[in-house]
Amino acid sequence: MSQLLAASNLPGVPLLFRGKVRDVYDLGDQLLLVATDRLSAFDVVLPTPIPAKGAVLTQLSAFWFAQTARLVPNHLISTEVADFPASLRPFADQLRGRSMLVRRAQRVDVECVVRGYLAGSAWSEYRRSGTVCGEPLPPGLRESEQLPEPIFTPATKAATGHDENISFARLREMVGADLAERLRDVSLEIYRFAHAYARERGIILADTKMEFGLIAGTPSLIDELVTPDSSRFWPADRYVVGRSQPSFDKQFVRDWLEASGWNKEPPAPELPADVVDCTTAKYREAYERLTGRAVLGD
Repeated sequence: MSQLLAASNLPGVPLLFRGKVRDVYDLGDQLLLVATDRLSAFDVVLPTPIPAKGAVLTQLSAFWFAQTARLVPNHLISTEVADFPASLRPFADQLRGRSMLVRRAQRVDVECVVRGYLAGSAWSEYRRSGTVCGEPLPPGLRESEQLPEPIFTPATKAATGHDENISFARLREMVGADLAERLRDVSLEIYRFAHAYARERGIILADTKMEFGLIAGTPSLIDELVTPDSSRFWPADRYVVGRSQPSFDKQFVRDWLEASGWNKEPPAPELPADVVDCTTAKYREAYERLTGRAVLGD
């Protein structure tokens, strides 16, 4: 079974920072990203790790980076420990299957979100005002309904606390018109490709968020891509418009947290064992359906 990793420990390797899920190490013009089994929900890191989660995030991101390389560059160099610098070899057992050697990038500090269906916070806003991220949508749409066209809804990326939706006009002000339009167009292209690919394998990609950085001045995908942490995955054979959907992602955890009465501020409650086990199974099933192979290390 996959090794449980709540935090990495690489003595002698400079730790750049610990994110909500990933530990990032400084290798000069390269970085080492280690995906732990930490889980965040409502922008708060939960105290209970999810076994195999880091392996799924790493291996599924690598899969999508390869699938979309013709559409846009990305930062991935290798996920094979044998390709890593010699200084990392002593930590091979800890890193195998859950780490990526990547090119260093100048991060663009926005979340590039694409929504193809009316769910989550988008559904809540639409019920209140008929808009999503301030943009009007046709009247009469129902929960989980597919939108006429996918929409690009950027958000500010917060190091702590909650990300905030912003308008495309605000994005243009932040990063410039050319880069904003490139981020929008590429994000929509990736979503359409991944949605069609997943749909053929019995999964609906309801929405997803991407991150970009500049590598030698070129906008490139960084961090993770179309994973259960960054996306909503729904089983196509159970999809019914007009209600919330069963999912392969962390929506199961979100639903439990909502029902628990937690106020969505730290500290978060411990997850019960059945929620942990079910979430691990959902992450693993999403990976296996999409890639046709088992998670390395399981």
